Amino acid sequence: MGTPLDSREAQVGEVLDRLYEEYPDTDISLNFSTELELLVAVVLSAQCTDERVNEVCEDLFEKYRTPEDYAEASEEELADDIYGITFHNNKAGYLKGIGEILVEEHGGEVPDTMSELTDLPGVGRKTANVVLQHAHDVTEGIVVDTHVQRISRRLGITEEERPGAIETDLMGVVPEDDWRMFTHLLISHGRATCTARNPDCDECVLADVCPSERGSAAVDLASGEAW
Repeated sequence: MGTPLDSREAQVGEVLDRLYEEYPDTDISLNFSTELELLVAVVLSAQCTDERVNEVCEDLFEKYRTPEDYAEASEEELADDIYGITFHNNKAGYLKGIGEILVEEHGGEVPDTMSELTDLPGVGRKTANVVLQHAHDVTEGIVVDTHVQRISRRLGITEEERPGAIETDLMGVVPEDDWRMFTHLLISHGRATCTARNPDCDECVLADVCPSERGSAAVDLASGEAW
């Protein structure tokens, strides 16, 4: 078992230092060129891989260029155009509703506040954080996706279980200047090494400070279950 540092703040600092070195070019992996495209892509990415979203959005963004385009399309047409995306029927309704609200309430612009974004269909705090950070350069919190949830628990940085509680907890120990990159670093590490089912602890740059390191740890702190 790895040995975490004496405080959560010190643990976070060590994790950040090592992951910045390991993944110097990490950033958002969704493809977009406008604020609207980012919003749509993030809504579609819920419980779906970024790779699949990028594939679908390549054609989607050619056809739908404005909020009016989404508002005027039928849900059936939108569902067909995003077929292959997880829960495509539900998300088609979200896209139409987003288009309608952007046209009716925001002059066709993507809003730049947490409250206005989370009022949009299919947009929770995680999605809103991504849009704020990458469309408006506003960082109000930490995006907690499945990788961040899993790895922050494995490393003993948080014991919280729900994404909202994890975000609040992390905001108290991760330096604010690192909130945005913390997510991307953990996502990169989760994809490359610290996977959900079969983490490669032998090749992990954090193994010696990870209390879940399965070479000797009995429990995966992410799930609370035995390895």
